[in-house]
Amino acid sequence: MIGSHRIATPYSGAGERVAMFTGIVEGTGNVVAADDAADGRRLRIGHDFGGIAEGQSIGVSGVCLTVEDYDDDWFDVFLAEETVEKTYLGGVEVGDALNLERAMPADGRFDGHIVQGHVDGVATVEAVERVGDDWWFEFALPSELGRYVVSKGSIALDGISLTVAELNEAGRVAVAVIPTTYDLTTLSAKAPGDPVHVEVDVIAKYVERLVD
Repeated sequence: MIGSHRIATPYSGAGERVAMFTGIVEGTGNVVAADDAADGRRLRIGHDFGGIAEGQSIGVSGVCLTVEDYDDDWFDVFLAEETVEKTYLGGVEVGDALNLERAMPADGRFDGHIVQGHVDGVATVEAVERVGDDWWFEFALPSELGRYVVSKGSIALDGISLTVAELNEAGRVAVAVIPTTYDLTTLSAKAPGDPVHVEVDVIAKYVERLVD
């Protein structure tokens, strides 16, 4: 069982914690333990970077979660029922790789775009093609999210800040992925049919609200 001798209030997916990410993934970590609970699920995730602390917010494949317990090479996070329902983390198993990004410090560099770690939905990989040294990915978005996406705009897929290369009326979005992003994230393991977390640009949501 996953222990928790250092307890912090977990992020439930409903906005209890506020952190900001930039979508610049620091690396990947593997699930080393997964325990189902009556009110959610706990994951232990291995990592190879320092700086993990109690109560810290961390982006796990685009989902903002709170570190409950930790050691030198792993940390525990809790998935509330809402997080399990809205993401695919409820189905990950031991050995699965996940993208990791620690929350942006106030004095940090802003290299991606505003990513909150509040997943809007789950998309599906439709096609993967190598084009020269780069990779071309196409995703099928949930129908309700298409209105927030524009060509050449920003989108977070599994926590990765990407630029929309193409968008069609059928709700398919395409992105070009450079070798560094492909090698350092879980995109290298994605194939047609696989799920990815989607977070649309929050600025589009504010614009929609103001116009309404």
